[in-house]
Amino acid sequence: MKQFVEYPDRDLMLLDLADTLTGQLADVLRRNDSASFCVPGGTTPGPLFDVLSEQALEWDRVSIFLNDERWVAEDNPRSNTSLLRKRLLVSKASAATLIPLYTPAPEPEPVMDQLSAGFEPHLPISILLLGMGADMHTASLFPGADRLAEALTPDAPILMPMRAEAAGEPRVTLTAPVLNGAMLKHIIIFGAEKRAALERAADLDAAEAPIRAVWSDAVVHWAE
Repeated sequence: MKQFVEYPDRDLMLLDLADTLTGQLADVLRRNDSASFCVPGGTTPGPLFDVLSEQALEWDRVSIFLNDERWVAEDNPRSNTSLLRKRLLVSKASAATLIPLYTPAPEPEPVMDQLSAGFEPHLPISILLLGMGADMHTASLFPGADRLAEALTPDAPILMPMRAEAAGEPRVTLTAPVLNGAMLKHIIIFGAEKRAALERAADLDAAEAPIRAVWSDAVVHWAE
């Protein structure tokens, strides 16, 4: 980790982090024609997305995509893409471009090349925001997942399907080298349990604690 930032409460953390991310995206856009912003799904980032969507930024030059996605249609309540459309790609940020991590197909494997092609022009990731589970997974890099070892290798493809008992549905995830190759990285966690898990990860390898594969040079933001 590059830095661990502790906040007195979640509201302050979300406001401060939204300001930091907006400033970093603006800086990338000052120096480049476009920026890519990779974000987590789940419940944790929703309030942050609400704040970010209102920020004054040249969103039409920003491409947004998820760290990972459950292999479910957008009308499924567990769809992270649906969360993005409802809470980030609204208001000012509605001008941003969403790079899809799901396409209608019974299984993810046959469409990996098709989806990966959509990501190639947007790499390396400009700004990466990750979450982490209490089991030390990040994106869909779960301990014990069927293809975790492959996804952690330096020559892993951009995207991989992933199945794990803790994951529920099949998933598709950006792989460790793609995530770790981001220009700027942030990890957002809440609560004592996840802080303890992050501390435990320091003594484990990436197979046991996948967050280890992507936390080099990352700023970790934590609030109780």
